Amino acid sequence: MSHLPDPAILMAIKDLSLAAKTTISGFMAGINKSNVKGAGLEFSQYRSYQPGDDLRWLDWRMYARSDRYYIRESEIETSIAVRLVIDASASMKHRDGQFTKIEYARYVAACLGCLAHNQGDAVGLYVLQQQQVQALQPRKDPQHMARFYYQLEQIAPAGSFAAATQYKQLLTGETTRELLIVITDLYDRDGEIAQLLKTCSALRHEIIVLHLMGRNELEMDYSGYTALEDLETGEIVGISNRDAAGYRERMQQYLAAVRTQQLDQGIAYYLMPMNEPVDKALRDFLKQRNKIMR
Repeated sequence: MSHLPDPAILMAIKDLSLAAKTTISGFMAGINKSNVKGAGLEFSQYRSYQPGDDLRWLDWRMYARSDRYYIRESEIETSIAVRLVIDASASMKHRDGQFTKIEYARYVAACLGCLAHNQGDAVGLYVLQQQQVQALQPRKDPQHMARFYYQLEQIAPAGSFAAATQYKQLLTGETTRELLIVITDLYDRDGEIAQLLKTCSALRHEIIVLHLMGRNELEMDYSGYTALEDLETGEIVGISNRDAAGYRERMQQYLAAVRTQQLDQGIAYYLMPMNEPVDKALRDFLKQRNKIMR
Protein backbone atom coordinates (compact mmCIF):
# COMPACT_ATOMS: atom_id res chain seq x y z
CA MET A 1 0.00 0.00 0.00
CA SER A 2 1.27 3.48 -0.86
CA HIS A 3 0.90 6.36 1.56
CA LEU A 4 -0.48 8.88 -0.90
CA PRO A 5 -2.02 11.94 0.78
CA ASP A 6 -5.71 12.68 0.33
CA PRO A 7 -6.15 13.69 -3.35
CA ALA A 8 -8.30 16.61 -2.20
CA ILE A 9 -5.31 17.93 -0.26
CA LEU A 10 -3.01 17.44 -3.25
CA MET A 11 -5.39 19.28 -5.57
CA ALA A 12 -5.40 22.20 -3.16
CA ILE A 13 -1.61 22.52 -3.38
CA LYS A 14 -0.81 25.59 -5.47
CA ASP A 15 2.51 24.12 -6.62
CA LEU A 16 1.37 21.81 -9.42
CA SER A 17 4.86 20.36 -9.80
CA LEU A 18 4.91 19.23 -6.18
CA ALA A 19 1.37 17.87 -6.32
CA ALA A 20 2.07 15.95 -9.54
CA LYS A 21 5.36 14.47 -8.34
CA THR A 22 3.79 13.41 -5.04
CA THR A 23 0.90 11.73 -6.84
CA ILE A 24 3.10 9.97 -9.39
CA SER A 25 5.54 8.71 -6.76
CA GLY A 26 2.58 7.52 -4.70
CA PHE A 27 0.99 5.22 -7.22
CA MET A 28 4.32 4.26 -8.82
CA ALA A 29 5.10 2.65 -5.45
CA GLY A 30 2.67 -0.10 -6.41
CA ILE A 31 4.22 -0.55 -9.83
CA ASN A 32 4.94 -4.29 -9.54
CA LYS A 33 1.27 -4.95 -8.94
CA SER A 34 -0.07 -2.78 -11.72
CA ASN A 35 1.88 -4.14 -14.70
CA VAL A 36 0.81 -1.17 -16.80
CA LYS A 37 2.99 -0.83 -19.88
CA GLY A 38 2.73 0.55 -23.40
CA ALA A 39 3.92 3.15 -25.87
CA GLY A 40 4.01 6.58 -24.35
CA LEU A 41 3.00 7.20 -20.73
CA GLU A 42 4.22 3.75 -19.92
CA PHE A 43 4.80 2.05 -16.63
CA SER A 44 7.65 -0.41 -16.46
CA GLN A 45 7.99 -3.13 -13.89
CA TYR A 46 10.93 -4.75 -12.16
CA ARG A 47 11.82 -8.42 -11.89
CA SER A 48 14.78 -10.30 -10.49
CA TYR A 49 17.79 -10.72 -12.76
CA GLN A 50 18.04 -14.08 -14.52
CA PRO A 51 21.18 -15.47 -16.19
CA GLY A 52 21.19 -14.45 -19.85
CA ASP A 53 19.32 -11.16 -19.31
CA ASP A 54 20.67 -8.13 -21.15
CA LEU A 55 22.89 -6.32 -18.65
CA ARG A 56 21.97 -2.98 -20.18
CA TRP A 57 18.59 -3.18 -18.41
CA LEU A 58 20.02 -3.68 -14.92
CA ASP A 59 18.74 -0.96 -12.62
CA TRP A 60 21.70 0.12 -10.48
CA ARG A 61 19.61 2.38 -8.26
CA MET A 62 17.49 -0.61 -7.25
CA TYR A 63 20.70 -2.54 -6.62
CA ALA A 64 22.02 0.26 -4.39
CA ARG A 65 18.83 0.20 -2.33
CA SER A 66 18.32 -3.54 -2.06
CA ASP A 67 21.72 -5.13 -2.80
CA ARG A 68 19.94 -7.33 -5.35
CA TYR A 69 19.96 -7.23 -9.14
CA TYR A 70 16.74 -6.17 -10.88
CA ILE A 71 15.83 -5.83 -14.56
CA ARG A 72 13.64 -2.92 -15.58
CA GLU A 73 11.13 -4.39 -17.99
CA SER A 74 9.44 -2.46 -20.75
CA GLU A 75 7.41 -3.84 -23.62
CA ILE A 76 8.26 -1.00 -25.96
CA GLU A 77 11.18 1.37 -25.66
CA THR A 78 9.84 4.68 -26.80
CA SER A 79 10.44 8.39 -26.88
CA ILE A 80 7.60 10.38 -28.33
CA ALA A 81 6.08 13.84 -28.22
CA VAL A 82 3.18 13.99 -25.76
CA ARG A 83 0.93 16.98 -26.40
CA LEU A 84 -1.50 17.80 -23.61
CA VAL A 85 -4.45 19.78 -24.99
CA ILE A 86 -6.57 21.61 -22.41
CA ASP A 87 -10.08 22.88 -23.08
CA ALA A 88 -10.11 26.32 -21.38
CA SER A 89 -13.58 27.44 -22.45
CA ALA A 90 -15.93 28.91 -19.84
CA SER A 91 -17.76 25.63 -19.25
CA MET A 92 -14.60 24.39 -17.52
CA LYS A 93 -15.53 26.70 -14.62
CA HIS A 94 -18.26 24.22 -13.70
CA ARG A 95 -17.95 23.22 -10.05
CA ASP A 96 -18.73 19.87 -8.46
CA GLY A 97 -17.98 19.77 -4.76
CA GLN A 98 -14.64 21.35 -3.85
CA PHE A 99 -13.21 21.70 -7.35
CA THR A 100 -13.93 23.09 -10.78
CA LYS A 101 -13.31 21.20 -14.01
CA ILE A 102 -10.29 23.32 -14.83
CA GLU A 103 -8.70 22.60 -11.43
CA TYR A 104 -9.20 18.89 -12.00
CA ALA A 105 -7.87 19.22 -15.57
CA ARG A 106 -4.75 21.07 -14.37
CA TYR A 107 -3.96 18.33 -11.88
CA VAL A 108 -4.53 15.51 -14.40
CA ALA A 109 -2.34 17.28 -16.98
CA ALA A 110 0.40 17.96 -14.43
CA CYS A 111 0.51 14.29 -13.42
CA LEU A 112 0.54 13.01 -17.01
CA GLY A 113 3.20 15.55 -17.97
CA CYS A 114 5.33 14.50 -15.01
CA LEU A 115 4.95 10.82 -15.89
CA ALA A 116 5.79 11.39 -19.58
CA HIS A 117 8.83 13.53 -18.71
CA ASN A 118 10.11 10.90 -16.26
CA GLN A 119 10.18 8.28 -19.01
CA GLY A 120 11.97 10.55 -21.46
CA ASP A 121 9.12 11.81 -23.62
CA ALA A 122 8.93 15.40 -24.85
CA VAL A 123 5.97 17.19 -23.25
CA GLY A 124 3.96 20.02 -24.82
CA LEU A 125 0.97 22.03 -23.64
CA TYR A 126 -1.81 23.61 -25.72
CA VAL A 127 -4.53 25.68 -24.07
CA LEU A 128 -7.54 26.27 -26.33
CA GLN A 129 -10.15 28.96 -25.84
CA GLN A 130 -12.15 31.21 -28.15
CA GLN A 131 -9.77 33.35 -30.24
CA GLN A 132 -6.44 31.97 -29.06
CA VAL A 133 -4.29 28.92 -28.58
CA GLN A 134 -1.51 29.17 -26.03
CA ALA A 135 1.18 26.76 -27.21
CA LEU A 136 4.21 25.34 -25.46
CA GLN A 137 5.96 23.12 -27.99
CA PRO A 138 7.13 19.67 -26.81
CA ARG A 139 10.59 19.53 -25.23
CA LYS A 140 12.36 17.30 -22.71
CA ASP A 141 14.58 19.51 -20.56
CA PRO A 142 13.81 20.29 -16.86
CA GLN A 143 13.59 24.04 -17.51
CA HIS A 144 10.84 23.32 -20.02
CA MET A 145 8.88 21.39 -17.39
CA ALA A 146 9.05 24.39 -15.06
CA ARG A 147 7.42 26.45 -17.84
CA PHE A 148 4.90 23.65 -18.38
CA TYR A 149 3.72 23.72 -14.76
CA TYR A 150 3.68 27.53 -14.74
CA GLN A 151 1.50 27.70 -17.87
CA LEU A 152 -0.88 25.15 -16.36
CA GLU A 153 -1.26 27.27 -13.25
CA GLN A 154 -2.10 30.37 -15.34
CA ILE A 155 -5.06 28.86 -17.20
CA ALA A 156 -8.20 30.97 -16.75
CA PRO A 157 -11.30 29.58 -18.52
CA ALA A 158 -13.27 32.04 -20.62
CA GLY A 159 -15.43 32.22 -23.72
CA SER A 160 -16.05 29.29 -26.02
CA PHE A 161 -13.77 26.62 -27.48
CA ALA A 162 -11.21 27.76 -30.06
CA ALA A 163 -12.35 27.99 -33.67
CA ALA A 164 -10.76 25.69 -36.25
CA THR A 165 -8.67 28.49 -37.70
CA GLN A 166 -6.94 28.96 -34.34
CA TYR A 167 -5.47 25.51 -33.79
CA LYS A 168 -3.49 24.91 -36.97
CA GLN A 169 -0.21 24.88 -35.04
CA LEU A 170 -1.50 21.95 -33.05
CA LEU A 171 -1.79 19.86 -36.20
CA THR A 172 1.82 20.05 -37.33
CA GLY A 173 4.66 18.44 -35.41
CA GLU A 174 8.34 17.85 -35.81
CA THR A 175 8.20 14.17 -34.94
CA THR A 176 6.45 11.31 -36.68
CA ARG A 177 5.19 9.73 -33.45
CA GLU A 178 2.90 11.89 -31.37
CA LEU A 179 0.38 11.32 -28.64
CA LEU A 180 -2.36 13.93 -28.16
CA ILE A 181 -4.18 13.85 -24.83
CA VAL A 182 -7.24 16.11 -24.98
CA ILE A 183 -8.69 17.03 -21.57
CA THR A 184 -12.17 18.47 -22.09
CA ASP A 185 -15.80 18.37 -21.02
CA LEU A 186 -16.71 18.05 -24.74
CA TYR A 187 -19.07 21.01 -24.42
CA ASP A 188 -19.29 23.12 -27.57
CA ARG A 189 -21.96 24.87 -29.59
CA ASP A 190 -21.02 24.22 -33.22
CA GLY A 191 -19.02 21.00 -33.15
CA GLU A 192 -15.60 22.69 -32.75
CA ILE A 193 -14.19 19.97 -30.50
CA ALA A 194 -15.48 17.17 -32.72
CA GLN A 195 -13.90 18.88 -35.75
CA LEU A 196 -10.54 19.20 -34.00
CA LEU A 197 -10.55 15.53 -33.03
CA LYS A 198 -11.61 14.46 -36.53
CA THR A 199 -8.83 16.53 -38.13
CA CYS A 200 -6.15 15.24 -35.75
CA SER A 201 -7.32 11.67 -36.27
CA ALA A 202 -7.05 12.10 -40.04
CA LEU A 203 -3.38 13.05 -39.55
CA ARG A 204 -2.85 9.67 -37.86
CA HIS A 205 -1.89 11.10 -34.51
CA GLU A 206 -2.63 8.82 -31.58
CA ILE A 207 -5.38 10.58 -29.64
CA ILE A 208 -6.80 10.08 -26.17
CA VAL A 209 -9.83 12.02 -24.97
CA LEU A 210 -10.22 12.42 -21.20
CA HIS A 211 -13.84 13.49 -20.76
CA LEU A 212 -14.32 15.42 -17.51
CA MET A 213 -17.81 15.51 -16.02
CA GLY A 214 -19.09 16.44 -12.59
CA ARG A 215 -21.10 13.94 -10.59
CA ASN A 216 -23.84 16.58 -10.39
CA GLU A 217 -23.93 16.67 -14.21
CA LEU A 218 -24.00 12.89 -14.54
CA GLU A 219 -26.77 12.41 -11.98
CA MET A 220 -28.58 15.75 -12.20
CA ASP A 221 -27.86 16.33 -8.53
CA TYR A 222 -28.62 20.03 -8.08
CA SER A 223 -30.50 19.88 -4.82
CA GLY A 224 -31.87 23.29 -3.82
CA TYR A 225 -31.62 24.76 -7.34
CA THR A 226 -34.51 25.37 -9.72
CA ALA A 227 -32.46 26.75 -12.63
CA LEU A 228 -28.95 26.51 -14.09
CA GLU A 229 -26.94 29.00 -16.13
CA ASP A 230 -25.00 27.98 -19.23
CA LEU A 231 -21.48 29.21 -18.44
CA GLU A 232 -20.71 29.96 -22.09
CA THR A 233 -23.94 31.49 -23.34
CA GLY A 234 -25.55 32.83 -20.18
CA GLU A 235 -28.77 30.97 -21.02
CA ILE A 236 -30.93 30.08 -17.99
CA VAL A 237 -32.47 26.60 -17.97
CA GLY A 238 -35.12 25.53 -15.47
CA ILE A 239 -34.68 22.14 -13.76
CA SER A 240 -36.79 19.86 -11.61
CA ASN A 241 -35.85 16.77 -9.61
CA ARG A 242 -38.85 15.07 -11.19
CA ASP A 243 -36.85 15.05 -14.44
CA ALA A 244 -33.86 13.27 -12.85
CA ALA A 245 -34.65 9.70 -13.95
CA GLY A 246 -35.27 10.70 -17.57
CA TYR A 247 -32.21 12.95 -17.51
CA ARG A 248 -29.92 10.15 -16.32
CA GLU A 249 -31.23 7.85 -19.04
CA ARG A 250 -30.58 10.48 -21.71
CA MET A 251 -27.13 11.12 -20.21
CA GLN A 252 -26.20 7.45 -20.55
CA GLN A 253 -27.38 7.48 -24.17
CA TYR A 254 -25.30 10.59 -24.82
CA LEU A 255 -22.16 9.08 -23.26
CA ALA A 256 -22.61 5.86 -25.23
CA ALA A 257 -22.96 7.87 -28.46
CA VAL A 258 -19.86 9.95 -27.67
CA ARG A 259 -17.81 6.86 -26.92
CA THR A 260 -18.93 5.17 -30.15
CA GLN A 261 -18.16 8.29 -32.19
CA GLN A 262 -14.62 8.50 -30.80
CA LEU A 263 -13.90 4.80 -31.22
CA ASP A 264 -15.16 4.92 -34.82
CA GLN A 265 -12.46 7.52 -35.49
CA GLY A 266 -9.76 5.45 -33.80
CA ILE A 267 -9.71 7.73 -30.75
CA ALA A 268 -9.35 6.30 -27.24
CA TYR A 269 -12.06 7.68 -24.95
CA TYR A 270 -12.13 7.74 -21.13
CA LEU A 271 -14.82 9.24 -18.94
CA MET A 272 -13.37 10.87 -15.80
CA PRO A 273 -16.04 11.71 -13.21
CA MET A 274 -14.70 14.52 -11.01
CA ASN A 275 -15.78 12.86 -7.77
CA GLU A 276 -13.17 10.18 -8.48
CA PRO A 277 -9.74 10.81 -6.88
CA VAL A 278 -7.22 11.77 -9.56
CA ASP A 279 -4.71 9.08 -8.59
CA LYS A 280 -7.41 6.39 -8.98
CA ALA A 281 -8.64 7.92 -12.24
CA LEU A 282 -5.09 7.92 -13.64
CA ARG A 283 -4.42 4.35 -12.53
CA ASP A 284 -7.65 3.15 -14.18
CA PHE A 285 -6.84 5.15 -17.31
CA LEU A 286 -3.36 3.62 -17.59
CA LYS A 287 -4.68 0.11 -16.99
CA GLN A 288 -7.28 0.53 -19.74
CA ARG A 289 -4.61 1.94 -22.03
CA ASN A 290 -2.43 -1.08 -21.37
CA LYS A 291 -5.24 -3.41 -22.49
CA ILE A 292 -5.56 -1.50 -25.76
CA MET A 293 -1.78 -1.54 -26.37
CA ARG A 294 -1.55 -5.33 -26.03
